[in-house]
Amino acid sequence: MNCCGLLTAQKEPVPLKSVEVELEVRDHVATVVSTLNYENKEDKPLEAVFVFPLPGDAAVCHFSATIGQRQIVAEVKEKQEAREEYDDALSSGQQAFLLEESEQSPDIFSLSVGSLPPGESASIRLEYVTELAVQADDGLRFCLPAVLNPRYQPQGSGGSEGASVQVTSVPASLVPYSLSFSARVSSPRPVSKVESNCSLDPLQYLNPEQTQATVKLAAGHKFDRDVELLIYYKDAHQPTAVVEAGQASAKPGTLMGDPVVMLSLYPEFPQAVMSSVASCGEFVFLLDRSGSMDSPMDHSKRQESRIGSARDTLLLLLKSLPMGCYFNIYSFGSRFQHIFPKSVKYSQKTMKESLKKVEEMGADLGGTEILEPLKHIYSQSCIPNQPRQLFVFTDGEVGNTKEVISLVKKNSGSHRCFSFGIGEGASSALINGLAKEGGGHAQFITGTDRMQPKVMQSLRFALQPAVVDISVTWDLPKGVSVTVLSPPITALFQGQRSLIYAQLTGESSKAAEGCVTVKYSLAGHPSQNQLHFSLKPAEDTGLTVHRLAARTLIRSLEMEERERRGEQDKGVKKKVVEVSVQSGVSSVFTAFIAVNKGDGEAVQGPLVRRNVPTPRLMGCSTPSFMATLGARRSLNVSNYCDYSSKLEMLKYCDYSSRLDMRNSSLRSLSLDEDCYSALQCDPEPCGASRSIQTALSTSRAAAEPACKSKLKSGGSTAGLFSNLRKKLGALKNPHQMPPEPQDLLSSCNEDCTEPKQTPRDPLLQLVSLQKASGCWVLDPALAAALGKTRKKVEKRKPSSVNQEVWATILALIWLHGFKVDAQDEWQLLAMKAVSWLRAQNASCVTECVEAGNVLLGCNVKKDVLGL
Repeated sequence: MNCCGLLTAQKEPVPLKSVEVELEVRDHVATVVSTLNYENKEDKPLEAVFVFPLPGDAAVCHFSATIGQRQIVAEVKEKQEAREEYDDALSSGQQAFLLEESEQSPDIFSLSVGSLPPGESASIRLEYVTELAVQADDGLRFCLPAVLNPRYQPQGSGGSEGASVQVTSVPASLVPYSLSFSARVSSPRPVSKVESNCSLDPLQYLNPEQTQATVKLAAGHKFDRDVELLIYYKDAHQPTAVVEAGQASAKPGTLMGDPVVMLSLYPEFPQAVMSSVASCGEFVFLLDRSGSMDSPMDHSKRQESRIGSARDTLLLLLKSLPMGCYFNIYSFGSRFQHIFPKSVKYSQKTMKESLKKVEEMGADLGGTEILEPLKHIYSQSCIPNQPRQLFVFTDGEVGNTKEVISLVKKNSGSHRCFSFGIGEGASSALINGLAKEGGGHAQFITGTDRMQPKVMQSLRFALQPAVVDISVTWDLPKGVSVTVLSPPITALFQGQRSLIYAQLTGESSKAAEGCVTVKYSLAGHPSQNQLHFSLKPAEDTGLTVHRLAARTLIRSLEMEERERRGEQDKGVKKKVVEVSVQSGVSSVFTAFIAVNKGDGEAVQGPLVRRNVPTPRLMGCSTPSFMATLGARRSLNVSNYCDYSSKLEMLKYCDYSSRLDMRNSSLRSLSLDEDCYSALQCDPEPCGASRSIQTALSTSRAAAEPACKSKLKSGGSTAGLFSNLRKKLGALKNPHQMPPEPQDLLSSCNEDCTEPKQTPRDPLLQLVSLQKASGCWVLDPALAAALGKTRKKVEKRKPSSVNQEVWATILALIWLHGFKVDAQDEWQLLAMKAVSWLRAQNASCVTECVEAGNVLLGCNVKKDVLGL
């Protein structure tokens, strides 16, 4: 075999050489063009298969291949028809290209490049459009998912039609192809800044008004993270309407032949209503405790883990809940647990019990089976006059995305769902789908983001009165009718955008105007927002709006088809295929197919398959994972099973994520199995010495107590086996004698010493001392959190004030004086403290604030505290 050039772990050349991405953002809509450059440096024809992530709400609308000077543009066809055409082309020696969407998750695509002759190059162009989500600080978020983490596929969730396809992934640092990325941003309003989690070259403005700008990814980007851009415009977002003319070649009366309007609505609610906070509700928190949650939040500084950040966030949430509400906490992995059999009333006793159990939670429950805990939550009766609010925290690595989202939609009438995608590679299809179908709000926490402010923003949304009785009415000129393509709006939140796509049929004058009215009820008060818009089509939008509208309609129809699966009626599936083919936008039932039917000679020789590895974060599961791509023939994949490469992979795998992928369903792994799974391989295919297997299994039982003690104490066992790895890593020869079992055990124990406890964040330390009622108690722990001795704190207390009032005022002064930059995190619990103080009718509040400022060295005014 020719072993020059870039190689896989099996020393096979990788045919994908580079990926180039060009992003064009117009206001809040992004068009992304990705070019994938392939080259076959082997002496035999190749089939290259690349499975990669895209944003879950992307409308893939163009796919073409360039070989030499010849460009072949792909067509959208029914999926089985496209696969047969691809297979027929390969078997007759023709070049063919197939792009298809996963049946289980709309954010995973498979690209097959078939019959690439020796020495030949091919350039694949892929284009998609997507809307950008609005963030809490009014930024627009674009994410290029470079990382595809393994998706956990629960047993029996693949569906009868799906065949499992194993997909190759490698640690991000070993990805053998490069990425270049550039963006152009334009808007009617000035672009104030563009931020990223990756290094960028400086922003370049293209005009004096600063309404157009370009930015590039700095050289040397590593595949250790998704590429995230945050785009900020100078004015807050305003309601807009964009009308796009139909395709001239399409038949009038069809989706592509008629004009389509995209409405962006930003409801503004009365301040009096928004400042009120609900004092009721049932709050259910669902926390992912699968092994991958032990990965660090930020890979540039491997400190806080995802599970650690989630524990801190639950502390803030529990302290911020209103008295009188109900709550429960579920956690899940291969199995699920709950703190209480059913939701309980929020009190000091139940809060304290919950926090104690939260502190003990680790990433130790195995796989990622989110469906069963959701079913259990929905099986519980709702509590009268306590609206259910579900908060889901996950790193989103599941394979049965559509099944999960369907369940949430089925129960959408009984709750609101707020979802949080934690870390790189979280499935945007899952996180956005949960919130969209559950009438809630989605947040992504990546890179150096702190989880707490984003989660607390969602809690504020949950505590706001629910917007109900939402209706949309249209007022259009005579002769023009409207067909709404978007599903009905089920949730409205202050400052958050709602999008509506609609097809306009009929003729009108170019000066004609339309009007749309959104009516709703908020806290018992009927309200409405109106938007007047011109029916004159916008210029230079191409077919972007039509494609986004088609994608919206396709997703709604796919959901309907899934709900009706098993019925004899195939009409919905037929409609999806029809819209997909007509609009050129991919769907779960269609695929892009391109065949080079040129006059060139047929490709000779047996076709060799090469699986292009996708980047996987350190500590994120094993090198292969299960993704379902429909009734495809069984695909052979690099299995990464030679012994030396298994040892090499240990450098990149944390203990927590070594999940035994031998079955499609992972039982909850016992600790000793988990610790050793990555060290084991079958001796025959791996060529590994049986004596190594013996050494490992003999030392397993002895090592188990140390491992379990490590976990019980709340620590991570990542790094537990570093010395063991070094000793095994030295065994280049599979017949070399391994170390004695007791020697391996001593290596384990060297690493098993407890790390020094890092001091708790001062804010969390203070928050942890607050009572459920909202007050603080004057004790040594509070004095220490304030950085004072108890004696000094008591000495400054005005004599006529009781200790709890004094302690609570001091805590509020400290928050405003030292942690004002983190106000988003503590604002709700501070409001609860203020409510408690008001209920005490305490005298001498002014004197307390003055004395507190002197003690703490602050200058916080009484009205700033809300008193």
